[in-house]
Amino acid sequence: MTFTKALSLRPIRRHALVRVCALGVALAAVCGSSFAAQPVAGVGGAAAATQQAVKAVSVTKIDFKRGDDGTGRLIMQFDGQGASPDLRNQGNNVVIDVGNAVLPAELQRPLNVVDFATPVQRIDAKPSGQGSQLVLSTNGAFDSLAYQTGNEYVVEITPRKADVATGAVTSKTVAQAAATVAARGYSGRPVTFNFQDVPVRTVLQLIAEESNLNVVASDTVQGNVTLRLVNVPWDQALDIVLRAKGLDKRRDGGVIWIAPQPELAKFEQDKEDARIAIENRSDLITDYVQINYHSATTIFKALTEAKGIGGGGGEGGGGQNENGFLSPRGRLVADERTNTLMISDIPKKVAQMRELIAVIDRPVDQVLIEGRIVIANDTFARDLGAKFGIGGKRTYNEGDNEATIGNTTNGVGNANRGLNVNLPAGSFTTANGLGPSLAYTLLGANFNLDLELSALQEEGRGEVISNPRIVTANQREGVIKQGKEIGYVTITGGVGGAAATPNVQFKEVLLELKVTPTITQDNRVFLNMNVKKDEVDEYLPITNFGVVPVINRREINTAVLVDDGQTVVIGGVYEFSDRESVSKVPFLGDVPFLGNLFKKRGRSKDKAELLVFVTPKILRVAKAAQ
Repeated sequence: MTFTKALSLRPIRRHALVRVCALGVALAAVCGSSFAAQPVAGVGGAAAATQQAVKAVSVTKIDFKRGDDGTGRLIMQFDGQGASPDLRNQGNNVVIDVGNAVLPAELQRPLNVVDFATPVQRIDAKPSGQGSQLVLSTNGAFDSLAYQTGNEYVVEITPRKADVATGAVTSKTVAQAAATVAARGYSGRPVTFNFQDVPVRTVLQLIAEESNLNVVASDTVQGNVTLRLVNVPWDQALDIVLRAKGLDKRRDGGVIWIAPQPELAKFEQDKEDARIAIENRSDLITDYVQINYHSATTIFKALTEAKGIGGGGGEGGGGQNENGFLSPRGRLVADERTNTLMISDIPKKVAQMRELIAVIDRPVDQVLIEGRIVIANDTFARDLGAKFGIGGKRTYNEGDNEATIGNTTNGVGNANRGLNVNLPAGSFTTANGLGPSLAYTLLGANFNLDLELSALQEEGRGEVISNPRIVTANQREGVIKQGKEIGYVTITGGVGGAAATPNVQFKEVLLELKVTPTITQDNRVFLNMNVKKDEVDEYLPITNFGVVPVINRREINTAVLVDDGQTVVIGGVYEFSDRESVSKVPFLGDVPFLGNLFKKRGRSKDKAELLVFVTPKILRVAKAAQ
């Protein structure tokens, strides 16, 4: 037997070999002559160990598989025992050197394993000196693990996964969490073992030294194991040894009991049968538990449905015999009138139920949610227009009479005054052309010229602030509404000569805050909330039936995580509109410069921004003294 041991996280001690030899001798004395007959890797067995280590073997098979969690698994098989693989990481490559294993020509070829979707992309197998070498090319972060049992050497390349932020609890997020927990299952100190046909009890003793735990092995734990592990947590190394020999373990504090799986299963079954027999012989007692902060019916339902049984049989325990909180003879009854739970069971179960109900029946903290809804408006409108008119007079002789075109006052002919072009300002502004203007009139003996230029400009800024507040218990929905109902008329009938029937209906126009807070363990608040802000924009007239309101709706439905007392903007909408219009006289309005007298221009810009601020504050409830 050859046996070496190395620890990756502590320096190699010179007296390690002496300790191993002493341990082998001690175990040999305890286990008898059959164990003592095995050679120990010391002074006497050095030659045999060296001869076995240098014994040449051949690689018979190279296989690659994919595990359920995306792990790439390389399996090397040899035609006999005694292979000494050496694994090391070189950057993105994992190199395996087997100095005493010959690689046949048919296995000296590269393998493309990209389609397996593991960190391993390619495997190159080639001779190296008197032995062979395998190079695994990888992609991404990974962890490597290697172990050897008999004539088989296994290398596992596991992808290193980062923590993933999850949102809603779904089957996918639960599976991700379970995979993360499974990946973190081994936390022992990494060790490196190289065993060649070593008794299992010796390996367990060495693992006990590394774990600082007490290991108790059953008398039925026998046999030898050949194992090679590189940088493996000691608890994972223990599981590998147990799986290889059909063993299992049970841990109680600092003591681990190891025995064959059937022996452990029989022991636990006998223990459970004895417990059930004792409980069936125990007398039942009845106890009453007063519920203070919750509903007794709610707690009854939670306890009876905890294992998917349901509350069959009304308030009683028709389906409660399978409930793990009670024994098969136990019953649980809820009394709504006195808000009391009645428990009938053996004393042990009654005490457990009392302790469980005391944990559930506690006052709940509350949360003050303060919201601010800000609507900011910024408007700008400008109109440019012109009024332009020309009037004239012409006289002519027809006999003794003088004809006059225009107006005649006291026998004097006057030029007409009127507007030939009437395009005043007033497209987007609200003054409708009655605002500031610049007018000019030029009068002559036979003509007059009227010119009026008008310009209007409006600017407006406004801000609407709503401040709803609500206090609600932890994990309870709270709703606050403020607003009105707008009535309008709907028409039914009126088809085929039938008379139309008007109906009055109402539509809610509300400021509403709906929120469900959840207080986390790290003193933050998870808010599942809906904020709504409605307002009436205008009314559309319907002939003979009044008007119908047009409602502007602003709504945010979201879930956020906020620190206690922190203000966060949970939503914002920014609206911007820019409109222009031109009205002109055809052809004349297109004349450069002078065309401005024959056109009207308008421009409007509107800006609106909606912001919703939320501030949660935790209101702690003082716990009553026990």
